[in-house]
Amino acid sequence: MAAARSALALDADARAPLAADPNGMLTVEVEAHPDGVGTAVTLTASHDQVVPYFHWFFAPLQRNSRRRTLRWSGAAIIAELAGEALPTAPKLSPMTPPSGFGDEQAALLATVCFAGTLTGFAAAIFGQFANPISRTFHVSNSGLADAAAIMRVGALVALLAAAMADRIGRRRVLIGALVMVCIGSLAGALAPTFELLTVAQIFVRAGVSTALVVGAIAVVEEAPEGARAFSISMLGLAAGAGYALSVALLPLADVGRETWRIAFGVAAFMVLLVPRLAKHLPESRRYDRLARRHADRGRVREVLDRRYGPRLALLAGLGFLSNMFSAPSAQLTNQFLQDERGFSSSSVAGFKGITNGIPGVVGILLAGRLAESRGRRPVAIVGMLLGTALSMTFFLSSGATLWIASSIGIIAGASGTLSVGTMDVELFPTEVRGTASGILLVCSVAGSVTGFLLVSLLTDRIGSLGGTLALCGIAPILGAVFLLPRLPESSGQALDDVSPSEV
Repeated sequence: MAAARSALALDADARAPLAADPNGMLTVEVEAHPDGVGTAVTLTASHDQVVPYFHWFFAPLQRNSRRRTLRWSGAAIIAELAGEALPTAPKLSPMTPPSGFGDEQAALLATVCFAGTLTGFAAAIFGQFANPISRTFHVSNSGLADAAAIMRVGALVALLAAAMADRIGRRRVLIGALVMVCIGSLAGALAPTFELLTVAQIFVRAGVSTALVVGAIAVVEEAPEGARAFSISMLGLAAGAGYALSVALLPLADVGRETWRIAFGVAAFMVLLVPRLAKHLPESRRYDRLARRHADRGRVREVLDRRYGPRLALLAGLGFLSNMFSAPSAQLTNQFLQDERGFSSSSVAGFKGITNGIPGVVGILLAGRLAESRGRRPVAIVGMLLGTALSMTFFLSSGATLWIASSIGIIAGASGTLSVGTMDVELFPTEVRGTASGILLVCSVAGSVTGFLLVSLLTDRIGSLGGTLALCGIAPILGAVFLLPRLPESSGQALDDVSPSEV
């Protein structure tokens, strides 16, 4: 037993966290061998935590982690007995958190991620089906850009909703936002005119923005120290899965003139899942503790004070500049591929599946690890600069370069986006985290509207949608060079040390 304790760092009960999974547990039992010669060592790896909604995905990963830990543990004990160097401990899977999650923490993260999948799907539909929608209602590229700008008015609703999350809680606001998304999607599916579809999308955008902002707050507040960026990366992956579902439905557009309405109908029927989600969604314990003290919450003056005001200004400027490019490029990429590169709806789905699917997953997982180990700020700077440069190249290229720039740009861009998104939540205290996030959302949406208006004004003059979108890429480069380096670093610190409560 002494060798096992030394090699595996066992506690008094001969137990230790799994080397390949902090949420699992290794138990060691040592007893005399029945024949009286030597001893019998029994290694047991257990993982009792069930992840709501995603257990089907994580269960095989957990089994693999247990097997790897058992093999290593046996080899480590043998090496310790022989006086040899211990074998290298198994590395964590990219999908395994760097810190152990409690049951409540895992339940909140999984449930918010499921909500992120639903909202990610609903948010992507209009952009994915922009071309068939424009054909149905006879709308030009400039008209689509104008409509996309108008839809961002929903950010004002999201600002109020995010601020309410400081007053009535994260859970209630998140559930309400999901219902709003479903109602707006139903209205979009039935819209007889483009103007009414645009109005319906205002409410969809409001609900999506609220759900993602408040969801990010909840998962960061509930995350173990050292796993905040990991939690944001899981939410990003979940939202990306919803986006992938919208891409998978793109071939519907080739079936009939108005079959794009089916995708909106699917988003509307997601309302049937909301009651089950509400049942599993707990309130953030950090917020709950603050509310039980009846502390003042949602005070705008605290967000603007000397401690947090400069952070807000830097992040607001960064959000404005980055969204001048990211919003129109995301919304109008399909239009660019179809109008200027000759893609059909089905070929766009294939292109995005290849260049955005696996690269996007790799980018988000890599970003979560690097943001924890290398720091939010340097990862954000490099990711934003490289990702923007490659995205600009994408809009100016064709052939193989189109595919390469898109694939690598997605990986780099994910690192910048995730790191900045984590700081948006971390750099403000619990009592005003929703209010600050709402203000940042409005500033980001203002950047989106500015970007769409620039595209609308310049596309005809430049003569190319791709060239206009590439020109907008100058804005996030300015943000990465002049604003990001001035933000405080938050990795490696407790959340309450990064942004201590003032109430």
